[in-house]
Amino acid sequence: MSFIVNLAYFAAAILFIIGLKQMASPVTARRGIIWAGWGMVIATVVTFLHPQVIGFVNYLLIIAGIGIGGGLAWYTGKRVPMTDMPQMIALYNGMGGGAAAGIGIVALMGSYSMSWTIQFIAVAGVIIGSVAFSGSLIAFGKLQGLIKKSLRFDMQQKINLGVLGATVLLGIIIAFSGAEVNGTLLFLFVLLALAFGVLMTIPIGGADMPVVISLYNALTGLAVGLKGLVLDNAALMIAGIVVGAAGTLLTQLMAKAMNRPLTNVLFSSFGETPSGDQEEVSGSMKEIEASDAGVMMAFANKVIIVPGYGMAVAQAQHKIWELTQLLQERDVQVKFAIHPVAGRMPGHMNVLLAEAGVPYDVIYDLDEINNEFKTADVAVVIGANDVVNPVARSNPESPIYGMPILNADEAKNVIVIKRGKGAGFSGVENHLFYADNTRMLYGDGQKVAGQLISSIKEMG
Repeated sequence: MSFIVNLAYFAAAILFIIGLKQMASPVTARRGIIWAGWGMVIATVVTFLHPQVIGFVNYLLIIAGIGIGGGLAWYTGKRVPMTDMPQMIALYNGMGGGAAAGIGIVALMGSYSMSWTIQFIAVAGVIIGSVAFSGSLIAFGKLQGLIKKSLRFDMQQKINLGVLGATVLLGIIIAFSGAEVNGTLLFLFVLLALAFGVLMTIPIGGADMPVVISLYNALTGLAVGLKGLVLDNAALMIAGIVVGAAGTLLTQLMAKAMNRPLTNVLFSSFGETPSGDQEEVSGSMKEIEASDAGVMMAFANKVIIVPGYGMAVAQAQHKIWELTQLLQERDVQVKFAIHPVAGRMPGHMNVLLAEAGVPYDVIYDLDEINNEFKTADVAVVIGANDVVNPVARSNPESPIYGMPILNADEAKNVIVIKRGKGAGFSGVENHLFYADNTRMLYGDGQKVAGQLISSIKEMG
């Protein structure tokens, strides 16, 4: 029976890997979710055959867990709008980390003896899972608007380092304590690990959430992989390690896209705002009516659309795609330019555009599209701010200096669709909005897109 169980776990792990590989491309992502889903089904079903699980009470607990967790997941998956997807991902990611930490805590409290190596692995899994759990909950609170501001205080990094050091020290003591783990010591250990996750996340702002979500995704995967070693479960080991590796790579890519070293991300210093004088803005914002903007776009040869978080908030992706189709009918070449950290999670804009039905062959990332702005007649910026701010190239004193941006300012004309005149998350005034070739089109993104559609349709 054990052979069959292990073989099934291994098969489930293979399906997880295939699913993750399929998710690497938007074209095959849906198929990847199905592959991974079947892997989860196999891993769950075969658990009922595990020798240490067989028993009515255990079956009842497993079924209850599946019912509660599956029911909540189904409900939220159906009811949560696409604009709230980052919050849901952060929450689910935290649940994964918390589950991994819980398994480690139960293993450490168990009456059976473990080798010091396995006990050390269990301790490491509790630390990583706890940090991912509490940190992801704070990320959820920030994305949901429950936590309005980033919290910074004196000696913050030193306190963080002290909490981390105390957590590791207690973990080492527990790892070498043998079978008799002191309950009070274990409680304090877990509390400190949870506190570090909170302290590491509270100074980070909402616009930095793509990096944070990627990081905690990597930590959750690693924690799950470590729990697989503790439980001698091939499915958990392989799936966790693969997810951890993929999450780590994604974190590095996100950090690079924001021009922040990964070490700064890990130690939370990337939430701090550099001091220094900010470059004064010359000129003024110049407004444009939707009818005039529609004419400008309709008679262009090439239009590049730059979506940002504001498009997600306005849920304007369907109207933007309808606008794109109208322009294409007039033989206007339309492309979408996606910044790696646009939105509040990795791939946020890609998900929204895919939901609206935008084909993948007109969606380009920063490296692919940046040289094309200089040949574009119109660049349409909807809901994006810091990722198109030229100050990132020109002012070394700016908080966003060095961050790779989309070169929207190089287009012949720029139309910026936004609600008001406020600065982006960084607090830095966007010099693009004051440029001679930029016109501001104020209003809700979905409503403005509808006005542009009406304007172009009236031209016949």
